[in-house]
Amino acid sequence: MKNKVVLITGANGGLGTSITRSFLATGASVTGVSNKISAEEFPQPHFTPISADLTKASAVNDVVQSVLKRGGHLDILIHVLGGFAGGKSIAETDDATWQQMQDLNLSSAFYVLRAAIPHLRKSGNGRIVAIGSLAAVEPHAGIGAYVTFKSALVSLVRTVALENRDAGVTANVILPDTMDTPGNRKDMPNADPSKWVATQDVAELVLWLADDRATHTTGTTFPITAKS
Repeated sequence: MKNKVVLITGANGGLGTSITRSFLATGASVTGVSNKISAEEFPQPHFTPISADLTKASAVNDVVQSVLKRGGHLDILIHVLGGFAGGKSIAETDDATWQQMQDLNLSSAFYVLRAAIPHLRKSGNGRIVAIGSLAAVEPHAGIGAYVTFKSALVSLVRTVALENRDAGVTANVILPDTMDTPGNRKDMPNADPSKWVATQDVAELVLWLADDRATHTTGTTFPITAKS
């Protein structure tokens, strides 16, 4: 992937860090975006950090234009950004939580896809990989707002796959179960993280879907379950 230009959202989160490091190891030119991110987190000459709020359409447009200005083109979009809120039934969910889950898990994806797709089409073999959640297809009580927008993300990406297949663009969604991240270890101190999904395992699947070998894989969801 030495000639590939990659945009990764949520690039320095628990999963995003593994994905970003994996792409950098291939020699790709990577732009990593998060609310706060610095070059020191990924000390590689072909890494560019951009701090931006991707729940704002104007900020997303600026990010994509920055990638194009630096790299000249865009080949791969990895959308990792998301957020979780739970503990309340639908009847108890307040407006702020509903809006936050929509912004983080759906609107940000829509803005990034809308801005990136025209340039991915020009690539000739553009790749889109979004990170969803296993909860999108296996909903649980108490996380209704989260599940609603993660489910909508799947429909959004599968629609993108249909609309852009003619240009050689593929779009797929990975649906991980609970992952072994610092945040999850902190939030669930009594759980057994050895049973959770390793972030590097997810990163390896992302790499494969972004590779030229995955040309005929599009509009598909990939569940990754934790150990029982």
